[in-house]
Amino acid sequence: MSFCLIILAGGNSHRFRSNIGKPYQKIARKSLVEINVDKARQFKQIKKIILVYNRKDSKRVKSLKLKNVKLILGGKNRQQSAFNGLKYVNNIKGISKVLIHDVARPNFSLKLFATIIRNMKNARAVVPKINIQDAVKQKIDSSINEYILGKNRDNLFLTQTPQAFNLKEIYHLHKVNTAKYKDDDISLYMDLTRVKFIEGEKNNFKITDQSDFQNLKNIYRSKQSVGIGFDVHRLVPKRKLYLAGLKIKSPLGTLGHSDGDPVLHAITDAILGACKMGDIGQMFSDKSKKFKNIRSTILLQEVMEKIKSKGYFVNNIDINIITQTPKIKKYKNKMIQSISKVCGISKNQINIKGKTTEKLGIIGKEKAIACEVITYVIKYD
Repeated sequence: MSFCLIILAGGNSHRFRSNIGKPYQKIARKSLVEINVDKARQFKQIKKIILVYNRKDSKRVKSLKLKNVKLILGGKNRQQSAFNGLKYVNNIKGISKVLIHDVARPNFSLKLFATIIRNMKNARAVVPKINIQDAVKQKIDSSINEYILGKNRDNLFLTQTPQAFNLKEIYHLHKVNTAKYKDDDISLYMDLTRVKFIEGEKNNFKITDQSDFQNLKNIYRSKQSVGIGFDVHRLVPKRKLYLAGLKIKSPLGTLGHSDGDPVLHAITDAILGACKMGDIGQMFSDKSKKFKNIRSTILLQEVMEKIKSKGYFVNNIDINIITQTPKIKKYKNKMIQSISKVCGISKNQINIKGKTTEKLGIIGKEKAIACEVITYVIKYD
C-alpha cells in the first residue's frame, strides 16, 4: 500500500493566544510540524507528505526548510484545507490511500501510526477513538440545566487523528458531502459501519490552548535522557587523520580498526548511551572485517537511523576535543557543519571546544588525540 500523509496546519490558533501559531511552537528545538513530519518519515509506506498551511504563516513554514514536503495553501476552514490537500494528492500516480492528520496532535506513537496503516489492508477507513470515562452532562433548556446521560455514555466516544482513508472515496465524499462535514473527515461517512475504529491513545491529545502545550512539554521532559561518550586514539605514521568526519592534513594519523575518528566515535557512544542501546563496540565490532577502515560517518549515520526508528532525536551535542595538535579553532566551523550533515541536526545544536593537556602526558606529547562528548536526546514517541 502506498500512502500520502496530509498534515493540516491551516488554522488561526485563536484559542492558543500566541503571536506564533501552534504548528510552529517548539519543544526541544523542534516545531510541532517537524515532530509530525519526522515521525511520518519512519514509515516506508508514506510516499508523499503534504503540509497544508495558513497564508499568514508563509514565512514561518518556509523557514523550516522541510525536505520533500509539498506545501499547500489552506482554505477558510478545516474542510476546505483538507480538500485542498486531497485535490493535490488525487493527481499523484501510485497513491491509493491517504492519512489526514491534525498538526496539533504531535504526540501519537509510532505504534499507533503503524496500527492504522496495517488495518487499512482490509478496511475502507481506519480511525482511532477514545471511550469517554468521565461523567457526561447535557444542557436541555433553561429550566433543566443538566441531564446526566448515564448508561448512554457507553455509546459515546472521541475520535482522533491520524485518520486513514481510501483516497478516491474520501475525495469523492469531500466533493459531494460538504454540508455534512463537522469536526473531522470521518464525519463525511453516512454509515459508520463501513469504518474500522481502533483504540486510540490518551497521550494523543489535541493541543488547543497553552495548558495543553504545557502538558505536552511535561510529557517530553520525562522523555529526556543524557549520554556520555569518550574515545582516544594513538597518533602514528602512515595513517590518515580524520576528526569529526573531516580529513585533516597531518604527518600522523590515528590508529584504529575503522578510520580512527575519535570525535565521531565519542559522539556515537554518547548517542547510543543516551538511547540505552549499548555502545559502539557492541554495534560495530573491531573483530569484524566488515568494519575494517570504514569511515565513521557511515557508522554514525547508521546509528542515527536506528535511534530515529525508536522515536529518539538528538537535541544537542557538546564536544571536547583534547589534542596538542592540530589546533581545533581552525577547523571548528567545518567540523560543526560535518557533524550537522551526518546527524541531520541543525548547526546550532552542536558545540565544539578545543582543549590541550598543557603538553602533559601522551596527548601533550602529540602521541594521541582524545574526545569526550555529552549529548542530550528526546524520545518523541
